Amino acid sequence: MAIKRVILFGMERFKVEGSGCRGAYDSPQRIARAARGANVKRTVACAPHASNLQVTVTYRRGLPVLTIPLPSRRERCRFTLRPVSQTVGDLLEQVKAEDRGVERAAALAADERVRIAASDTIEALLESDFRLIINDTEYYVKTPAQERLSQEEVTRLSDVRNLVNQLYEALNVREHQIRKERELKAQLEKLSTELQPLEEKRMSLEVETTRRTSALTWVGLGLMGVQFGVLARLTWWEYSWDIMEPVTYFVTYGTAMAAYAYFVLTKQEYVLPDVKDRQHLLTLHKKAKKIGLDINHYNTLKDEIAKVEKDLNRLRDPLHIHLPSNLGGKGGGADDKRSPLSKIKDMLEETSKKMKIT
Repeated sequence: MAIKRVILFGMERFKVEGSGCRGAYDSPQRIARAARGANVKRTVACAPHASNLQVTVTYRRGLPVLTIPLPSRRERCRFTLRPVSQTVGDLLEQVKAEDRGVERAAALAADERVRIAASDTIEALLESDFRLIINDTEYYVKTPAQERLSQEEVTRLSDVRNLVNQLYEALNVREHQIRKERELKAQLEKLSTELQPLEEKRMSLEVETTRRTSALTWVGLGLMGVQFGVLARLTWWEYSWDIMEPVTYFVTYGTAMAAYAYFVLTKQEYVLPDVKDRQHLLTLHKKAKKIGLDINHYNTLKDEIAKVEKDLNRLRDPLHIHLPSNLGGKGGGADDKRSPLSKIKDMLEETSKKMKIT
């Protein structure tokens, strides 16, 4: 080991040189504290060992971790990857972002030395060994063996999963559906009780409003008959057709104007059934305010009842039903007379037989 005196940027420095170590500059004060005469002892950063120049792959918490030596800072950096969502291009970009001195980074197949596309997933990259090129350095990366389930183990796992589902259904699902049906029935009964007085008021209003709307339609027919009679009297008895022809024209044109005015005011086409329904609703709402009937509250209750009935029908759907037959409305067979414990025992025996066969 030797010490050389160097003038660097106008300041006096000392350079320590030795085999296997990097040169370092220090001030005379620090050298004096560690030196005794010509013999100087100083700890410097030595070149990394050969084992630190390898790229290793390990798994931590189920995720692959790549440890890669960075060329500029001569240190190892750890990259935690997501096998499914990240790609080879993401890994290379992370390496370049971590060390700005990396100008070229690529991944090659281990045997064929073919470039691996940046769009390939990390999961596909780690299926076999590969080569990682950083600048002019090439690393051979050995991936750890991945444990995969055999077809027999997958089948056995599927049987166990089906058994757990059947046990859960036998112990919980039926009781849950019975409890849910009771809750829906109680909710439906409460809403029906609340709706009943409003329904009675609405029915009385419906009868009166229907009678009034029918009376208006007959009045309209009577007015048209009166118009026809007046025009006929004026045409054949009082005056002649030559005089009444312009009058009938203006009467017809006035009727067309009235129909167009109806469209302008209501934004609806003048169709007689629609006109009758509109008049019926107007009369109903006007009379409901007089007797204190809240139409909005009535419509809200009707919507909630329809929703509860829909949920109840869906719960009783034959495709998804898990209720006992007496609650579903159908007669039960000998299968339904068995206790749940005997059914569970049968399920366990069938599953054990399947597992023995496989």
